[in-house]
Amino acid sequence: MQIDQDIWITFLSGRQTAPETSKQNSDNMKTEILYGINPIFEALKAGRRRIFEIYIEENKTSKRIAKVIKVAESKKIPVKKVKTTQLKSIAETSRHQGISAKVKPYVMASFTDIPGSKLKNGNRRFLLLLDNVLDPRNLGAIIRTALGVGIDCIIIPKDRSAMPTPAVSRTSAGAIEHVCLIRVTNMVDTIKILKQQGVWIVGLDKGADQTVYASDLTDSIAIVIGGEEKGIRPLVKKNCDFMVSIPQMGQVNSLNASVAAAIAMYEAFRQRSLINNC
Repeated sequence: MQIDQDIWITFLSGRQTAPETSKQNSDNMKTEILYGINPIFEALKAGRRRIFEIYIEENKTSKRIAKVIKVAESKKIPVKKVKTTQLKSIAETSRHQGISAKVKPYVMASFTDIPGSKLKNGNRRFLLLLDNVLDPRNLGAIIRTALGVGIDCIIIPKDRSAMPTPAVSRTSAGAIEHVCLIRVTNMVDTIKILKQQGVWIVGLDKGADQTVYASDLTDSIAIVIGGEEKGIRPLVKKNCDFMVSIPQMGQVNSLNASVAAAIAMYEAFRQRSLINNC
């Protein structure tokens, strides 16, 4: 419990803890391949991870790719022309849009490395907790929406969660490069720390009597989204301050996790915008 509290305090204050040297050396050797125009362009813009070189499909020209090349050259990043078969082999997919890049893996905040993050919403925190979201496409879509509504931070568990892979970056259209993504060992302990910081924990559950539209989401909140199959885990749900649902009609039992998350986030965004404009 104390460890997680120290982590949250570190996150709030913006202090960073230096990683162990052996871990740092190991991480420095790791690379991965991003693919798709938006993921690579946003990685270039964000400048949060090193880009070693960019691969462009031979005879592939477009204004968007030309824009990526221009930014890469301004940063002195090598750009190489490769054959179609080579690019498919490098990207390990045919959905590369004619471009891929060799980069350092995405760095998440963890127990020993919490990045400082300026809260976008002042004293009224707007956080997102993802519990049991295992599908990379759902994670990517949720991250894209989270950036759009100004979520301060997305928190995922170390286990039972999709990780920020190139596939997630592709689905997020590169939005992942601009969000604060924190990984915690114990979601329940994290919720308890958030409560101590004055954050209301709002769980999204299809069985809740109170709808998201009838709930006050204007204070400091953390919206908890569960996975499609099992939803929010019972112990996590037990520690939520209140549960909300999204009203539905028809025969479908529940919404896709990323769609449900988008509805909840944008309702909170709408309410909070009205307060800000008063």
